[in-house]
Amino acid sequence: MLAQEVAANILPFRTPDLTDSKELTDSFQRKHAPTWAEARQLAYHCAAPLPSSKVTLAEAIGCTLTSEVIAHQDLPHYASSAMDGWAINGGGPWTITEPGRPLSAGGAAVIATGGPVPSGATAVLRKESGQASGDVHLSLKHDAKPGETLPGRHIRPAGEEATAGDVLIPAGTLLNPAHIALAAVAGHDHLQVQRKPRVAVVLTGSEVVTSGEPAPGQVRDAFGPQLDAVISQLGGVPGGQLRIGDSYDEWLTALASAHEGQRPDVTITTGGTGKSGTDHFRDAIAALGGRLLLDGIAMRPGHPAVLAELPDGRFIIGLPGNPLAAMMALMTLGEPLLAALGNRCSQGSRHVISGADLEPTPGKTRLVPCAFVHELAFPASHTGPGMMRGLAWADGYMAVPPEGVAAGAPVPVLPLPWTAPMSSPNQRGRHSGWHA
Repeated sequence: MLAQEVAANILPFRTPDLTDSKELTDSFQRKHAPTWAEARQLAYHCAAPLPSSKVTLAEAIGCTLTSEVIAHQDLPHYASSAMDGWAINGGGPWTITEPGRPLSAGGAAVIATGGPVPSGATAVLRKESGQASGDVHLSLKHDAKPGETLPGRHIRPAGEEATAGDVLIPAGTLLNPAHIALAAVAGHDHLQVQRKPRVAVVLTGSEVVTSGEPAPGQVRDAFGPQLDAVISQLGGVPGGQLRIGDSYDEWLTALASAHEGQRPDVTITTGGTGKSGTDHFRDAIAALGGRLLLDGIAMRPGHPAVLAELPDGRFIIGLPGNPLAAMMALMTLGEPLLAALGNRCSQGSRHVISGADLEPTPGKTRLVPCAFVHELAFPASHTGPGMMRGLAWADGYMAVPPEGVAAGAPVPVLPLPWTAPMSSPNQRGRHSGWHA
């Protein structure tokens, strides 16, 4: 797909429109770097929802249903016993007959919980309430509870839970395990769900090590152990990781190839988004016939982030190499892009009273991990572009406007993927944002 509508001003997120997508996308590229809010809108509006897919019940957990689940027959589809005991006809005493045969007046038959109630049965007598003499005669115990032989007693009628044609699960439902159990009870083996975007990761840097303490000139990999989990929390499906060095040929091969035998919908790269001679993101995109939808964002940290699209419709998100800068760029571009592909609303912010003065950063939005204390948002410590300590203990992150925020004033705060509550579908089947 080619990039779709990009709003140059700050408007509510809306459905993409193919008619003017290239013109509006190009408008971002002709002017200064887009603001943080504009970048989020661009990342959301450049993609259309992926088509739905038919999956097994186990695969459907956590997915959004796109076609309602109907009861094809009554639930339960036959009258069954709610107790162990005897199916009976009349008020007793009774003559015990072979199970499975129709009961005439005064007849009884042994029945187990869940067993089909035979034709002619008027009630089920609990084992605790009946007294059998041999295998032939059955009578009511003297201490049986009143009403034990009333018509319908201890019988679960057919259609008690649902009748044929009832909608059991409406389209737009975010499926939980209980929904899956209900679909199984109704006899369904597969469900039609919204497909989640498949996301591959390309980890770059010849100086990166994956175990032990790094030596001088080396850095420990901060992305590999976490990105698959974050991708899942953002609504994507991890599509494999590939580690490469810093050469142009490695970049070109990595971006051109499928991962684990499947073409991803999105590829996330780490590092290589600067403009030095060793940064090959843009050259590799150009060689593959792709185009940059966004090249840099007016924000700190994470301003060198890049969003591109290849001719095959795959999106490429280029994250900076510094860990915190990369995570803030992923929240800015990856969260709304994956939401759009998954037919969900992008995560919204809420205003929280700032517990501290937040200095202005002219021309740029500053993204600051924060913690909540007595309903106030305080900036975390250790939040340099290459640091992860502050983010590790944060409850969310502030989007501090260029003019700054004074203590006691509201500041927009967004959740982190691991702190955001599970969202629920709205009336259009998309998902609502983060709420206090």
